[in-house]
Amino acid sequence: MTADPARATLIDGKAFAAGLVERVAAASARLEAAHGVKPGLAVVIVGEDPASQVYVRNKGETTQRAGMRSDTHRLPDKTSQADLLALIADLNADAGIHGILVQLPLPGHIDASTVLDAIDPDKDVDGFHVVNAGRLAVGLPGLVPCTPLGCLMLLKAELGDLSGLNAVIVGRSNIVGKPMAQLLLAESCTVTVAHSRTRDLPALCRTADILVAAVGRPEMVRGDWIKPGAAVIDVGINRVPSRNPVKAAEGKTRLVGDVAFAEAAGVAGRITPVPGGVGPMTIACLLANTYSAACRSINITPEPLDA
Repeated sequence: MTADPARATLIDGKAFAAGLVERVAAASARLEAAHGVKPGLAVVIVGEDPASQVYVRNKGETTQRAGMRSDTHRLPDKTSQADLLALIADLNADAGIHGILVQLPLPGHIDASTVLDAIDPDKDVDGFHVVNAGRLAVGLPGLVPCTPLGCLMLLKAELGDLSGLNAVIVGRSNIVGKPMAQLLLAESCTVTVAHSRTRDLPALCRTADILVAAVGRPEMVRGDWIKPGAAVIDVGINRVPSRNPVKAAEGKTRLVGDVAFAEAAGVAGRITPVPGGVGPMTIACLLANTYSAACRSINITPEPLDA
């Protein structure tokens, strides 16, 4: 939809994610009917972080709506690393669980890298394991991090064939930036990964047919950084003070992305809003990964889930 002809088309991630969950549910039902395999996702959360608790609850509810097995393991903050690793070992051995997700952040006494490395790569539905990173890098089938996978789905739905397009990714994290680059390379884009030491970042961004912002800095990417007509994917989710001075004084906040949306929407051809853009795709892609892992557990090829 467009607000007016001068503004960018909004990429409705919420609607796309809802459709993806429906497709995952239908494919999972066919998998169970044909092969007796019901995709199962286990989510492990340690501690009482409020934001993590909400996120985990949403994951569980969405998993159940998709007709999948949903197990949530809520562990106290003082859980030892050894006990957490023992639980992961049990989940690795559970044939009814095809996806394992350990909610981050973990308490300070637990080493996140050790925990994530303990997950069976074939059940690593977050796509963070070094084995899955390697598979992605060399073009082998594997589980891809959910957020960049969701970004790619949105881009392909909006633009179709991406081959030959110039893509600039602002941010080089292992969770978004690097896997996003690998995914776009696989689509035959010409890819540049920018970061904190990139020289003349605005000029580089203006070369992009596809601009992906994933730096965690509120509204860093300005409107004059954007090539007219470009597709802008804003991965950032940042809380900043409310525009209303009274509400700001009361501690009220609002969500913004890494892109200055009002400025960018007047230049870009397509843009994801925050909220309602990339965010909803993360949980939907988590379910898509769980379905894919269930298929591969019995050596069958997953159904395509693109729109």
